[in-house]
Amino acid sequence: MALKEELKLKRGFGLAEHEAMLNIYYTTASLKKRADAFFKSLGLTDVQFNVMMLLVYQGGNEGLSQVQLSDMMLVNRANVTTLIDRMEKAGLVARTSHSDDRRTNIIKLTAKGKKVFEKAEPLYEQMVKQAMSGFGQGELKKMIAVLEKVRMNIKGISKN
Repeated sequence: MALKEELKLKRGFGLAEHEAMLNIYYTTASLKKRADAFFKSLGLTDVQFNVMMLLVYQGGNEGLSQVQLSDMMLVNRANVTTLIDRMEKAGLVARTSHSDDRRTNIIKLTAKGKKVFEKAEPLYEQMVKQAMSGFGQGELKKMIAVLEKVRMNIKGISKN
């Protein structure tokens, strides 16, 4: 359904660029709303699941430092600290000092965290496949390229 109809607008958009940007916003909001409900049913948040995915697929057996997590998640270190505090309290992750630098914390999934992730990941993959159904591999690659181009354009916008 066209965005104009979904939003029950009386008139269309003057700029195709504006309509495209609003489509990205609206789609993102829809995905976020669906993800929130999905992860809530598993007792998680989307950000907690993201941490778990990063620890499993980027950290391996060594884990990741909080700085690495904040870089990969594009959030500031204070937000990661609070997030890790909550996940540690829930028993999902463990925080240890780095062997060479005691100021650096290494984050790893606990046995409970691994169990929760192993339950959540296949359900998540199923939801992602459902949300992206109807797209061929070529279309998905094109969508990725288009969104990468939008992000590059945004980085080029002056901050004045």
